[in-house]
Amino acid sequence: MKLTNPTEHTMNDMKLYVALDVHKDSIQCGIAHPGRSKPEVYAKWGGSNLCVERGLCKLLKKHDLTKDEVAICYEAGPTGFVLARRLHQLKYHCIVIAPSKIPQKSGDRVKTDRSDCRKLAGYLRSGELTSVHIPPCHDEAVRDLGRARTDASEARTKCKQQLSMFLLRNGVRYSGKSRWTQGHMNYLRKYKFNDPSQQIVLEEYIIAISAAEERVKRLEMHMENQLEDWDKKPYVKALMALRGFKVVAAMTIVSEPGDLSRFPHPRQLMGFLGLVSSEESSGAKRRQGSITKCGNGHARWMLVESASHYQYEAKVTETLSRRQAGQSREVKIISWRAQNRLCYRFRQLACRRLNRNKVVVAIARELSAFIWELHHQVAKEITLNNESCRSSAAQ
Repeated sequence: MKLTNPTEHTMNDMKLYVALDVHKDSIQCGIAHPGRSKPEVYAKWGGSNLCVERGLCKLLKKHDLTKDEVAICYEAGPTGFVLARRLHQLKYHCIVIAPSKIPQKSGDRVKTDRSDCRKLAGYLRSGELTSVHIPPCHDEAVRDLGRARTDASEARTKCKQQLSMFLLRNGVRYSGKSRWTQGHMNYLRKYKFNDPSQQIVLEEYIIAISAAEERVKRLEMHMENQLEDWDKKPYVKALMALRGFKVVAAMTIVSEPGDLSRFPHPRQLMGFLGLVSSEESSGAKRRQGSITKCGNGHARWMLVESASHYQYEAKVTETLSRRQAGQSREVKIISWRAQNRLCYRFRQLACRRLNRNKVVVAIARELSAFIWELHHQVAKEITLNNESCRSSAAQ
């Protein structure tokens, strides 16, 4: 279900503005009345949803208001969207706001829970807060599964680094071409230290790496199983028709940003992913710096990883052709157009001797525009298919 955004209503319709400073064990509540009166601290509640429900009931009774006359907000944070979903279920107008978009006064050096809730209530009344997208419960669950797979992959990398440093300290050097292959692991299993203590360390690291490998494979298998019952499966399958996207990358890109139809233009998606350049311009001078890195860092990282595949020439390989099986002609056209554009652009930027990381980020920024176009194409096909099914059923 989509949460109702109070900014969609006229502010004059609201008779009370409530801001919650949410923490694990406590919630500070601030309120602001219409007009120019100063926001005030109302109460401090417990950290559970039940405490908030009871507190809001008392607040409405005290001011003789209905739920439709109250706007509520709180900052996005580690407590997630559970409270917002519960308030929406109870028919409250509630938004979760982006902490990075809250106005800040340069001379304000006092930050407490009481002052924060007062400021948020005032900003909510004046309409200066930016809400974040609240994903459906199942989408968030799939996103958590993808993040768990990333955590497992990072843990595996950490184990490999620790073993590499241990071997380097003890003068053990592998002469093969590639590390962490089956041949490399067989070499490590057969290697014998003179000291039994060092042999124990080697065995423990090998066991840890094997366990981490199995954990990553299990989570990838669970992701593939969850894909079959996910309503976003058509978008994932269409995204896999692009070069550089298999199941894990496609599910991550679909689950992390959420519904891409909320972005009217690809540039807004680029900004959400933090792939646009920062800028500090004044007068006739224009200064652009590194990318902003705001928004969803996990999706940005996965997008940059996928963009690195466009360093090679455009080609529909056998693997890519299998992934494109069953896709519409329009999806395949977008995929081929993206390959031609991005592969050419990668070579063009590389010939200018730019830093490779900058080149990959530039390709990732353009790739996000093709993903936006692909999402809208799939949504259009789903709509046409549903209309066709309804007309057939009516006949």
